[in-house]
Amino acid sequence: MADDRVIQSITRRVLCMAAAAGAVTLPARPAAAQRCPAPPRAKGPALWLDLDQAELDDAYDQSVYAFNARNISERRAINSEAVTNYIGKPARAMFGRSETEGIDIFRTAKANAPTVLFIHGGAWRGGRAAEDHYMAEPFIRAGANFLLIDFNNVLETKGDLFPMVDQLRRGVEWTYRNARSFGGDPDRLYLIGHSSGSHLGGCLVTTDWSSRGIPPNVFKGALLGSGIYDLKPVRLSKRGTYVKITDQVEQELSPQRQIAQLHTPLVLTHGSLETPEFQRQSRDFHAAVAAAGKPVKLLEGIGYNHYETQETLGNPYGFMGRAAMQMIGLA
Repeated sequence: MADDRVIQSITRRVLCMAAAAGAVTLPARPAAAQRCPAPPRAKGPALWLDLDQAELDDAYDQSVYAFNARNISERRAINSEAVTNYIGKPARAMFGRSETEGIDIFRTAKANAPTVLFIHGGAWRGGRAAEDHYMAEPFIRAGANFLLIDFNNVLETKGDLFPMVDQLRRGVEWTYRNARSFGGDPDRLYLIGHSSGSHLGGCLVTTDWSSRGIPPNVFKGALLGSGIYDLKPVRLSKRGTYVKITDQVEQELSPQRQIAQLHTPLVLTHGSLETPEFQRQSRDFHAAVAAAGKPVKLLEGIGYNHYETQETLGNPYGFMGRAAMQMIGLA
């Protein structure tokens, strides 16, 4: 399937940076990965593809490619507070015994509605559901329940990804089995993830759900933004210092290696200003799923860095927001 390219007008930031670099003309083609300035250095031996150790480390460090990360984090916090002032605070349901294992539920006014389950990112080591409440309003206004799931991070699990995936699987089971309790249709469950949340989402859509008494196609669609789908290069990068990626983890929790278990149509996205590895991960996963003959679409947000793509989920006409509405059938 041909990739859909979402063309966005050039941003003021790009113009300012171009001016600072001495450029006076507009680029003739969409911008590539945008790295923050760094002093020159000698290139070392290739470790992964054509990347040396320092380049690979940078390719899995969003701060190197997104200088405005702190500004976006501030906006999310303010907008999340504003949204809950408008639509009210979410209900909280627990799917496990620990205080962390909970789901924030924003209900739509419509009965028997589709339900979106959102998985936050944070490099596996940060993030909480409350930080992304700003996304809820467009979905509940359009007629979908919007749920955000909390789970432990990798620092709390001593570097182990398996407990995080297990928590999320149990959260999906709870959502499917209890959908009618919050006005949801269990047969219209959709998944959205971003960054490390998309990696975890990839693990969910390649889960053997039938062994858990849940339909293999429990998700009718999944929108995964800027994710990681093969853990090998991550294992070689500096993220391997806090995530314990063993041979078993690499094999079983690399969604690209578990495509046989995939029964969900996918929409994959990334921004053109993201790190080269985050772009490649989405392209390669898309190619592998397409080669397996399974439904998948790849969207590229021109002019967006890693954090900016997620922010568009809070806008039904934004890059990822529109893709989500179309997936659910609410556009």
